[in-house]
Amino acid sequence: MDHGIVTFLTDYGIDPVQLGRAVEERGFGSLFLTEHTHIPTSRLTPWPVGAPEAQPLPRHYAHTFDPLAALAAIAATTQRIRLGTGVTLVNQHHPITLAKQVASVDRISGGRFELGVGPGWNAEEMANHGVDPARPLARMLEHVAAMRKIWTEEEPEFHGEFVDFDPIWSWPKPARRLPVLIGGVGPTVLDRVLSHGDGWLPLPLFTAEQLGARITTLRRRAADAGRTVNVTLYGGSPDALGPYQEAGVDRVLFELPDHENPDDILRELDRLAGFRPATGPAKPSGDRVGAD
Repeated sequence: MDHGIVTFLTDYGIDPVQLGRAVEERGFGSLFLTEHTHIPTSRLTPWPVGAPEAQPLPRHYAHTFDPLAALAAIAATTQRIRLGTGVTLVNQHHPITLAKQVASVDRISGGRFELGVGPGWNAEEMANHGVDPARPLARMLEHVAAMRKIWTEEEPEFHGEFVDFDPIWSWPKPARRLPVLIGGVGPTVLDRVLSHGDGWLPLPLFTAEQLGARITTLRRRAADAGRTVNVTLYGGSPDALGPYQEAGVDRVLFELPDHENPDDILRELDRLAGFRPATGPAKPSGDRVGAD
């Protein structure tokens, strides 16, 4: 089982290049970054982790680097670690533009990029992008489908409910089939993983036994379709690695807390590195993605 890092990378914390190098030097297998394009000052949409509506969001939500820009810098200054988003809010981007950005980062990294996707939760944030928050999952899946065509076809075109374009030319293409990890924990998320994704990116909102049951169902359905899928757990506890592995998790992303002092961040990375097996990181699960 691979161990990686996920974090809100902010303008007041550690430098992106310094973080990428530190993660790689400590033997982690991957580094994932979160995304919020901005945070509206209003607090109408409930925070999904249960805080009262009137309570301000933590400071780091409004201070995150653009993940693709930061990951491009990290890609250029690292050699081994997988790089990804946890998650890209695809509904807030035009798929033609996002497809080029993602393919560019993948090429810069030499094929080390993985795109975690989610529909988003902050309705005010979506509204500022002109996105109707109704039917967010359908919009997200259509955006992913449109990007797949751009990444894989010489003259892609797409005509859907939310995305519509005639044949275009768009390069660069990704270095290989680019893994898309579907975020979410709802009752139909496995359907989305199997229809549009290469892996599942859940939050640790289940017991290990419950997570294992869902992974078993996912793997059985994938095998019936002649596919393989991987499972990356966002924010898993380092104290539960044994149960996660028994549940079938391929990769655990430890969540790196928000610190202003880079030395505090490096000390936390040292602590988290102590939970890694002495033999080093496992083969990245992104190598095991299957075709649709």
